[in-house]
Amino acid sequence: MGRWRIRRTGDQGIDISPLIDMVFILLIFFMVSTTFVKDLKLELERPQANSATRASSKSLRVHIDRGGEIYIDGQAVRPWVVQQRVSDFLKTSTSKSVLVVTDRTVPSERLIEVVDHCRLAGATDVGVATEKEAG
Repeated sequence: MGRWRIRRTGDQGIDISPLIDMVFILLIFFMVSTTFVKDLKLELERPQANSATRASSKSLRVHIDRGGEIYIDGQAVRPWVVQQRVSDFLKTSTSKSVLVVTDRTVPSERLIEVVDHCRLAGATDVGVATEKEAG
């Protein structure tokens, strides 16, 4: 009988393609699960406050510009629509907080009107953004 000889043709190495697949899956998972906060591109001078604290990134942001126009999710809304929009957001959100981002020149009547509509919609925590508020 003949001898069978097994030939070795160099080093086979380790297949890393499953590792690369897992890295891409983790990358996609973290990109999808990350929350991004978008601020409107409005020219606002926020009021000052010494007791200001950082706002939650999960809160709904309602913007009031210098002209008194109200924006929710980048769309201009009328004052009587604010309550419905905030209510719809709070139904689908775990956070019950609303942050009103306003210019310092906005009349207090408009600010109180928006805050009142937010509270009537079911928001338990309504705040006003100041200069020290980051996010």
